[in-house]
Amino acid sequence: MSNAHIFRDFDVAISALRSEVLSMAAQARHNLERAITSLLERNVELANAVIADDDEVDELERKIDRLGVDILVRFHPVATDLRLVVSSMKISMNLERISDHATNIAKRAKKISAGAEMQEVNLIEPLYQLADRLLRDAISAYSDRNAVLGASLHARDKELDKLHHETNTLYGSRLETSTGRSQEYLHLILIVRSLERVGDLATNIGEDAVYMESAKDLRHEDDRSL
Repeated sequence: MSNAHIFRDFDVAISALRSEVLSMAAQARHNLERAITSLLERNVELANAVIADDDEVDELERKIDRLGVDILVRFHPVATDLRLVVSSMKISMNLERISDHATNIAKRAKKISAGAEMQEVNLIEPLYQLADRLLRDAISAYSDRNAVLGASLHARDKELDKLHHETNTLYGSRLETSTGRSQEYLHLILIVRSLERVGDLATNIGEDAVYMESAKDLRHEDDRSL
């Protein structure tokens, strides 16, 4: 096999890997959006759709793993190409966890929707908006190979952490004083926790994008700037 053929096959394989990661990212983000909508609009059918579609994300993770391993075995990539393959496989793992959180939110949304309306549910939306912006920019950092954007997510995640703490405190006080609705407040507390975790996972994706592009490992570093 000629070198030109090998290079062409390698380029096709890398392009396929990146395409699958971006497809998975779009599906995970879509699942999260629909899960929150199902909660805010008390839409049980939409919640059921999120739960059913999680299998698609799981299958994409398995496909990305197979593609990544195949590239490593066939082409023995080095340097930037190797980091791209490894980062893509790690990112898919974080995306699968994000979709799992979306599924958990959808399940809790169904249980909350079975009872009377709760005004406090609307406090979830600002947390979702922050988490979604982090996830969107994490995906962009990977897609556009933007290490600066990826490195910026850690500091921005602190805003979500702060809002998570404030909302949890409010829900906790309602949980202690509510009559007959303690289960619903507990579901809200756990939904807030899921959104906080989405922010953490998006930050992980941003760090993987940084590593892919610059070979800098930002994990456990106090200074995460580039």
